[in-house]
Amino acid sequence: MSLELFDLRGRRALVTGSSQGIGFALARGLADAGAEVVLNGRDTGKLAEAAGRIPGAKKLAFDATDHEAVCSAVDGFEADVGPIDILVNNAGMQHRTPLEDFPADAFEKLLRTNISTVFNVGQAVARHMIRRGAGKIINIASVQTALARPSIAPYTATKGAVGNLTKGMATDWAKYGLQCNAIAPGYFDTPLNAALVADPDFSAWLQKRTPAGRWGKVEELVGACIFLASDASSFVNGHVLYVDGGITASL
Repeated sequence: MSLELFDLRGRRALVTGSSQGIGFALARGLADAGAEVVLNGRDTGKLAEAAGRIPGAKKLAFDATDHEAVCSAVDGFEADVGPIDILVNNAGMQHRTPLEDFPADAFEKLLRTNISTVFNVGQAVARHMIRRGAGKIINIASVQTALARPSIAPYTATKGAVGNLTKGMATDWAKYGLQCNAIAPGYFDTPLNAALVADPDFSAWLQKRTPAGRWGKVEELVGACIFLASDASSFVNGHVLYVDGGITASL
């Protein structure tokens, strides 16, 4: 009976930015738990390649920074294919430069990619979930939702916003039967962190700074995602779940 709480069969999950990295790992994990997954990205070639690696996966290409395009794609999918029961807002980017030299255009791009996408896709999908009286929204935050590090202050600001937007979603939409939560990964070996993974000094620092003593593996985020996507989290709302090897717990 307890394991049935985590069963996602009969549910459909849209994962943004899911052609690689964390997004792809979460999509594959949700599929393994029984969900039908819908992959999203802007690069149709990468999206097709990723979909070919998950049996039964569907593709929905749109630019998550474009509000009108998002609404059109989501509304069209709901009308033509069926309901989106689970949304994972994963699309995001990074830009590393000391704050005093940070380009204004890079700052604006971070805002659009890391915050506007969560609002755009979250709102478009939630409108349908609200009518059905049920839905799961999982936003991908970061260890930087709680902590800062040199050269990524704007990224830190965007991920702090994701944490608070998650709380706002829960506050507005819990009454309609939606659960809106976030996963905050620590330092994971992903394409976004490739430069840091390749830096032996940074990896040595990270191993000392993280109680677990290592980089995370993207597969280690899947359990948290399945939990928040399933009936097991039916009374969890507005929560930011840190999956970080203990880095936020330790000085």
